[in-house]
Amino acid sequence: MHLSDATWPEAEATDTDLAVLPVGSTEQHGPHAPLGTDSLTAAAVADAAETEYDDEVVVAPPIQVGVAEEHRDFAGTLWVSEDTFRDYVRETVASLAHHGWTRVVVVNGHGGNVDPLREVCARITRHDEADAWAFTWFDGVDAPDMGHGGPVETSLLQATHPDLVREDRLDDAADGGADGWGEWVSGVNLAYDTSEFSENGCVGDPGVGSQERGEQLLEEATTALLALLDRVAER
Repeated sequence: MHLSDATWPEAEATDTDLAVLPVGSTEQHGPHAPLGTDSLTAAAVADAAETEYDDEVVVAPPIQVGVAEEHRDFAGTLWVSEDTFRDYVRETVASLAHHGWTRVVVVNGHGGNVDPLREVCARITRHDEADAWAFTWFDGVDAPDMGHGGPVETSLLQATHPDLVREDRLDDAADGGADGWGEWVSGVNLAYDTSEFSENGCVGDPGVGSQERGEQLLEEATTALLALLDRVAER
C-alpha cells in the first residue's frame, strides 16, 4: 500500500508492521538525466518490491532532498546538512512507528546519503521505538560502472521513466563528463565538488546504457530488496 494514495481508514486497516521509505536527492545528473534521478530510481525499486512482495508492506512517500552539496555548482541541485537529513529521516521513521509500522527499510538512491543513513538507522534501532535499515539499490546489483548519471542510472531511467531521458544529449554527456569520480592521490580524493573533475557533472558514458540493461538492473535490485524484506520480517 502506498500511503500517498491511501485514505486514513485504509492506512489504519493495514495488517503489517513493515514499511519502506524511499530516499533520494534532487541534484544534477549531467545534461541528459533529470534532477530527480535518485528519487525516481529509489521509488521505482520500492514500488517494484511492493508489487512482488508476498505479504503486505507500506510504502511511504519519498524523501527527495538529501546530502548533495558536492553538486552545488550545477543549477537546480538542492541539499541539506547531514544533521538535518538524519533528523528528517529519524522523525519520519518515528511517525511511521507511531502508526504501528515499526520495521522500516530505507530504500536509498543517492551515494551521498549512504553514510548518514547507516548512522541514523543504527541510532533509530538502538534508541527509538522502531528498527530501521538502509538499502542502497545500486549496492544490490552488478554495477561496476556506476559513475554518476552514467550507464547504470541512465539505463534504469530508460526502463522506468524513458520520457525523462534526453536521448539527444547522451553524446554531449559523455564528451563533457569524467571517466571516474574525483581526483585521487595517495588514496585521498582531493576533490570535494563534482565540478572540480567533471565539466557537465556526468561520470561515465550514459550512451552505452540501454532499456534492456535497465530492466535487468530493476530486476536485480528488486530481488535484493525482497530478500532483505523477508529477512527483516523474520526478526
